[in-house]
Amino acid sequence: MQLSLVSEMPGLEKKVFLDVFAKAYFDRRLHRYRLKTIDGQLIPADLTIGCTNHVISQFPEGTIYKLDVRLVQKNGRQPYFLTLNHKKVQRAIEFFEYNLQVQTGKMECKIKKAVVFEKKKIHKPNTTADIDIF
Repeated sequence: MQLSLVSEMPGLEKKVFLDVFAKAYFDRRLHRYRLKTIDGQLIPADLTIGCTNHVISQFPEGTIYKLDVRLVQKNGRQPYFLTLNHKKVQRAIEFFEYNLQVQTGKMECKIKKAVVFEKKKIHKPNTTADIDIF
């Protein structure tokens, strides 16, 4: 559940969001782990989140975290989020199965269609042996 604290603190002007889900990825340009928001939330997807590297580098890339963030908009730059409290950044319990598969390296492959092959017997008129072909 995502909430804005505007009703409780009018001075914030929708800048604080609770329970935001973000996915860890490795930024090759900066050579460190970073967080990006995921789809399906009331906030835009793919916004970067500023967080200390030692908090999110303990688990592999692709792990989903749940955290509280503050929106930052500086002049001439794309908006981004900063974590409110680094100690409260935690792996999302809502994505427990997904995170477990990421951490064990056993990502489930979805198969759209299963094809079953049956053995067929072909009889040749000159031989008495049966041949199995898949």
